Amino acid sequence: MDAATLASSPFTTLVAWSALLLLVQISLQGMLATRELGSSWNAGPRDESLQPKGKLAGRAARASKNLQETFPIFVGLALALALLGENSGTALTAAWIWLAARILYVPLYLAGIPYVRSLVWTIALAALVAMATIVIV
Repeated sequence: MDAATLASSPFTTLVAWSALLLLVQISLQGMLATRELGSSWNAGPRDESLQPKGKLAGRAARASKNLQETFPIFVGLALALALLGENSGTALTAAWIWLAARILYVPLYLAGIPYVRSLVWTIALAALVAMATIVIV
């Protein structure tokens, strides 16, 4: 597959959107931690092991870490599907479901909504499994 074909793949666009989501979550977590710990902490070397004590900053940090755990898997699968030239509705739908679930996960986690948040996480995981199955089979 040539670079132009890869660049025009819808999976490449989804990787870009997922990267934007990752940047938003990292920024949100950083802003909430800075609001609690102060700008001198943010600008400093952070040698002290200070952690935000507030619920919102902690939830944002955990939600961001959770995305960072599955983000490389999504990127790898999406790029594999793009390289394979896979444009089936199932593969593309699974990728969009993963992204939508990960977007929905953020406000659910920040609001502290149990069970529904776990269900959304499970949906995102199922989407990754569907993508992996298509790559393998």
